[in-house]
Amino acid sequence: MAEIQKVIGLMSGTSLDGVDAALLETDGEDLIRRGASLTMAYDAATRGLLRAAIDDALGVAEGAPVPQSIREAERVLTGKHAEAVKALAARTGPVGLIGFHGQTILHRPERRWTWQIGDGALLARLTGIDVVNDFRGADVKAGGQGAPLVPLYHAALARAAGLDQPLAVVNIGGVGNVTYISGDTVLAFDTGPGNAPIDDWMHRHSGKPVDEGGGFARTGRVDGAALDRMLADPFFDRKPPKSLDRMDFGAGAVEGLAPADGAATLTAFTAASIARAREHFPEPAATWVVTGGGRHNRFLMDQLKARVNAPVLTTEDVGWDGDAMEAEGFAWLAMRAKRGLPLSLPTTTGVAQPVTGGKLHRKP
Repeated sequence: MAEIQKVIGLMSGTSLDGVDAALLETDGEDLIRRGASLTMAYDAATRGLLRAAIDDALGVAEGAPVPQSIREAERVLTGKHAEAVKALAARTGPVGLIGFHGQTILHRPERRWTWQIGDGALLARLTGIDVVNDFRGADVKAGGQGAPLVPLYHAALARAAGLDQPLAVVNIGGVGNVTYISGDTVLAFDTGPGNAPIDDWMHRHSGKPVDEGGGFARTGRVDGAALDRMLADPFFDRKPPKSLDRMDFGAGAVEGLAPADGAATLTAFTAASIARAREHFPEPAATWVVTGGGRHNRFLMDQLKARVNAPVLTTEDVGWDGDAMEAEGFAWLAMRAKRGLPLSLPTTTGVAQPVTGGKLHRKP
């Protein structure tokens, strides 16, 4: 009989807004009992440390000494995750395992290199719970994209819910990605930018971390010429699997636009790039389900609905928790890693054969 454990999954996404923690009781296969969850927002100082780590990572050669700024960001990040674990475990009772994604600061799969900061051994010491981290490394070393990794969890949820298929599950975090599910077929890839360029634009022009509800973008005008230039990027014609770094799409095409027009155009770009994912589906999706922070941006959702010839729902519409889904996914993946089950497939990351991964750090 397969082992079943209570697992806390942790996710700090490319939006840099905070850490999500979610409890799952699971065997890493079809048994999925979802529990409590929480989000612990980062303060401005922590976001600043993480932004600096991402900037500094661009200048670090593989195998070179790690700058002190990145070491400090990793220490602070791990401590914040420990706080989230302790806060959630106080509500849920004893937990047997933690799935710790960490924070991606550089993703270069073409060089077989992906870098997530987060000290798994330190987290195990701080919490007194076994920890699995480094979910992406084995896939990238085997020639895969290392992303996206949550699609197998999307497929397990869809099976349990009995949703109509073909189904497209879109996660709009800092980067956008999609899972296409049709029977035993699970196809996944990054679609393009998510919230990251919008958030960075808002930070520069208003000092705010996000465009709350898309309200600022809604006051602007989409610049069609700038949008067309961004959609001409060769990334969108590349066949999946494919993945992105948070910094791969910036705001260069909208420089010089009024702040509201820039926000509107970047938001339309995210929606249009997600809609272009249809070009790579075997058949049209009957339904689209949107998860991640982007589903709260009503202007973004309206833009997506205008471009997709199918119903567009949120995770809450189908009984899932969109704020907790990625954290739940890494709890599920941690259990799979512990059991030596595959975390990725040729159709999700491009790896030659199904690959397991993750590193287990035992509690003291």
